[in-house]
Amino acid sequence: MGFNEFLGNERIVTALRGMLRRDRAPGALLFTGPRGIGKYTLARMFAQAANCERMRDDFCGECESCKRMLPLGDPAALLAAGLTERGESADAAMVERMPLIIEPHPDVWLLVPDPVRRLAPVARPMIRVGQLRAVQRAAYFKPQGRRRIFILDDAHTMRWNDADLFLKILEEPPESATLILLAPTPDSVLQTIRSRCLQFHFAPVGVEQIEKFLGERSEAKAPERKLAAQLSSGSPGMALALNPEESARLRRSVLSLLEKTINGGKTAEIFVATTQLAKQEKESFENILTLFYSLLTDLLELSQGPKSSLARNPDLRRELEALSGKIDFEWVSRATQGLDRLENRLKRNISRQLGLDALLLSLSNR
Repeated sequence: MGFNEFLGNERIVTALRGMLRRDRAPGALLFTGPRGIGKYTLARMFAQAANCERMRDDFCGECESCKRMLPLGDPAALLAAGLTERGESADAAMVERMPLIIEPHPDVWLLVPDPVRRLAPVARPMIRVGQLRAVQRAAYFKPQGRRRIFILDDAHTMRWNDADLFLKILEEPPESATLILLAPTPDSVLQTIRSRCLQFHFAPVGVEQIEKFLGERSEAKAPERKLAAQLSSGSPGMALALNPEESARLRRSVLSLLEKTINGGKTAEIFVATTQLAKQEKESFENILTLFYSLLTDLLELSQGPKSSLARNPDLRRELEALSGKIDFEWVSRATQGLDRLENRLKRNISRQLGLDALLLSLSNR
C-alpha cells in the first residue's frame, strides 16, 4: 500500500512526496491530462498521505485516517447517497442550499460535477456555485489532522464567473489547506486560477507498462491486453475500462462517417450517422470526438507514407490505409481545427449534432 502502487508519472509522485516530507504543500495544485491517466487516483493518494497517522510522505492504508478515506477509491456510492438525500425533485435553489459534497473524512472533501438528480440527471453536470462557496468557507477551518484537502474533479466544468470565488482563497491561501483541481488541459481552466496553481501535466503511460498493469488487474488474454493498451492513449484507467467489442464497433462507426465525408456521400446518410453518434450512443459526445482525433491522427501519418507504426488504431490499419490516399495534410488540418472549434462551442451549449453536421459537410469532397 502506498505511492509505489501508482502507475507512471514518477516525477510527479516524487515531487508530491517531497512536499509532504517537508510539510510545505502549496495552497493549490492543478493536475491536467486525459481521463483515466491517474489524476484523481494520485490526488486521493496525496490526501491520504497528508493525513496518515503513521507516515509522513506516504500512507499506510491501515490507520484510522487511511481507513476512513477508503470509500474515495470508488465514490459512486457516496455520490448516490448524497443525491438520494437531496431527492429527485431538487431544483436550482435546493442545489445551492444543499451543495453536493463527498466527505468521507473530516479533512478531505471531494467535489464532482453536480448532476442535480440521481435518476434524472441533467445533460451537463457542472461544479456549482454552492459547492464553491462551501469550499471557500471550509478552507480556513483548522484541520483535525495535518492538512485539509479539497479535490475538485472536472474543475473545468465550473462557470468561469463562478470560478472567481476561488481567487480569494488562492490569493490568500490558508497554511493548512490544499485545493487540488483536476482538468483535461491547462487551457480548460480560467487563466487567473491556473496562474495561481502549481501545475502538473500527466504524461501518457507506456504501452508495455499498461499491458503489465492489465495482466495484474484483468483476466483478458494477451492479445486483448495489447490492443487495449494501444487504444488507451496511455491512460491505464481507460485501458482497464475498455470493452474491446464495443470500442471496435464505435470506432468503425466514426471511421465509416469519415469515409462518407471524404467520398462525398449523400447528405442524408451523413445526417443519419451523426444522429446516431450525437444522440443514441451511451458514450459521451466528448469521448466520441476523441475518437475522431485518434483516427485523424492515424490518417495523417499514413497519408505521409507507409511506414507509420499506427499505434492508435492497429486493428483498423487496412481501412485507414485505403482512406489515407484520398486526403492530404491540408484536409486533416482543416478537420482538426474544426473539431477544436466544435469542442469550444460545446461549452456554450450549442447543438452537438448540428455542430458535427456543419463540420462534416464543410469537409465533404463534393
